[in-house]
Amino acid sequence: MAITKEMTIEEVVQDNPEAVRVFLEHGLHCIGCSVARFENIEQGALAHGIDVERLLADLNGLAGKKISE
Repeated sequence: MAITKEMTIEEVVQDNPEAVRVFLEHGLHCIGCSVARFENIEQGALAHGIDVERLLADLNGLAGKKISE
């Protein structure tokens, strides 16, 4: 299943714990923050000046890699 910008940060991390590394590499450090439960990827990225499309590409690359293993 593709990761979309509408998904919450928490939802992505629960389904793909390895995604924490991708979020951190992009500068999105609010993984443990209570807002991560409600904030979607696009909102978090925009709030931190992160390129949403690039973040999604890396997250989906990770998810795709997980599926193929």
